[in-house]
Amino acid sequence: MNSFINKTIALSAFVLISLVTVTAQNDTRKAIQFSGKVVTADVEGNVIPLPYVNIGIRGTSRGTSSIDDGYFSLVALEGDTIAFTRIGFNDVDFVVPDTLSTNFYFYVQIMAEDDYLLPEAVIFPWPSREHFVYEFLAIDITDELRSQAQRNLANEILSDMRHTVPADGTETSNLEIRTAAKDFQYSGQYKPQNILNPLAWKKFIESWRNGDFKSKEKKDREKKKK
Repeated sequence: MNSFINKTIALSAFVLISLVTVTAQNDTRKAIQFSGKVVTADVEGNVIPLPYVNIGIRGTSRGTSSIDDGYFSLVALEGDTIAFTRIGFNDVDFVVPDTLSTNFYFYVQIMAEDDYLLPEAVIFPWPSREHFVYEFLAIDITDELRSQAQRNLANEILSDMRHTVPADGTETSNLEIRTAAKDFQYSGQYKPQNILNPLAWKKFIESWRNGDFKSKEKKDREKKKK
């Protein structure tokens, strides 16, 4: 039994080695270090590098991609078909020449944008035109909506919202950047104090005369008396 297993293993190994030898003898193509750059044209017609292009050898699982400056490099054989693909651009195939005298080949591939346009799609909040007619006829066009909008845009309501509504991320980051810039402006020196600023005193006196520092309840009582 063991003798039969050993003979089977030896025969399988011999067949495998023979297949590899035949394949190696049939494929005598020279290996090439295939390098280059992928470029395209911008809206003004200037040549710019094109990164993130998929570059592969058709019929194999070998490939690479272009980097930020459009450069790429991979090992290919003479006669291999190199495929350049990228979303938004037309696919391009290039065949490595079989008449090269060196093992290195530098190639510049120009890729053009794909001008194929999809048909226009308009999205409506209603499933059909019949629903649109129904919703349009049911719109409330009374003055109540206008009155509600005017109340929401009243100065007092907006003033209260400034103190109650929290700031979002963009507003907070802008405030932090402005504060840091102001600190850098007065780096190595004392910051000016507004208590000695005549313009600040003028603004304070005008606000005091206009009653800006009065409470809301006091303002309402004065309006009722008038």
